[in-house]
Amino acid sequence: MTQVSMRELLQAGAHFGHQTRYWNPKMDQYI
Repeated sequence: MTQVSMRELLQAGAHFGHQTRYWNPKMDQYI
């Protein structure tokens, strides 16, 4: 997995919406 910033993670979450839970469950604590 490539290293990403918190801002990019937030932007990805805003873009994919609820699909983030399927993208990587372990990232829930950061989203």
